Amino acid sequence: MGSELAAQFPSAAELFRRADHILERNLRELAWQGPLEELTKTSNCQPALYVHGLACLAAVRELTGEFPIAAAAGLSLGEWTAHSAAGTFDYATGLKLVEQRGRFMEVACEATAGAMAAMVGADETAVRGLAADTDVDVANLNAPGQIVISGEAAKVELAVTRAREHGIRRATLLNVAGAYHSRLMQSAFVQMSEALLDAQFEMPRFPVVSNVTGQPANTLPEIRQTLQDQITGTVRWSDCMEWLLGRGCDLFLELGPGGVLAGLMQRLRKGVPVLSVSDVTSVRSCAEKLRGAVFSE
Repeated sequence: MGSELAAQFPSAAELFRRADHILERNLRELAWQGPLEELTKTSNCQPALYVHGLACLAAVRELTGEFPIAAAAGLSLGEWTAHSAAGTFDYATGLKLVEQRGRFMEVACEATAGAMAAMVGADETAVRGLAADTDVDVANLNAPGQIVISGEAAKVELAVTRAREHGIRRATLLNVAGAYHSRLMQSAFVQMSEALLDAQFEMPRFPVVSNVTGQPANTLPEIRQTLQDQITGTVRWSDCMEWLLGRGCDLFLELGPGGVLAGLMQRLRKGVPVLSVSDVTSVRSCAEKLRGAVFSE
């Protein structure tokens, strides 16, 4: 993950090099060579995703220079990447915080028997009814008809078996390490409080939409609080995208592996262009399209 980018773009290579120095460990080797079971551990995956997302942005900027950004958002860990891009905190500060977040959440996963499940083809009211009946939490409101629940494994499994009783077309257990964005992450929520208070923050250069409120935070204390709240709170991704669309955003860049967010946008607002950037080919394609775009402040 990111090795191609680093080979082709010096700015991306520098971010990976600095990550090793900042964290005092070889994150590059893990991201580029694996093994996959180590990379996908929460304590490794989160800093690797943070670095990779910012490396994608740096690579695009190598080809295009600076381009105007009206606003940003990021799903779960991606919100931290968005804040770093916006200058809320510097690269090193964000990387250290993200690594702590990953470690705290990994410990919470190991201390609890948690699970998550996707509810497909259901509205929020139906899923909240199911969640209340089975004592689990609504973790993600990703797009119309795509909602994720989270909680104790036995209760999530029960919710999957009862989904059809609530009019939910399909329920599928997810392959995850624990119950993210649920009350089972409470220990990580508490531990992140001190880390956030100790870190140097500034107001972002452009709005960054909060996962938990679906709109930007207006003060530094609010930014810190929303970043802490997202650990146990519901990710309101649909609301985040609606806020951006309502602001007039009409071209989106998805920075990081895969194209999941592009797919979610098509469920929310079909036809909105999303450029997914993860490797050299997609960086060059994105840069070409950006150079041909007409931007207005």
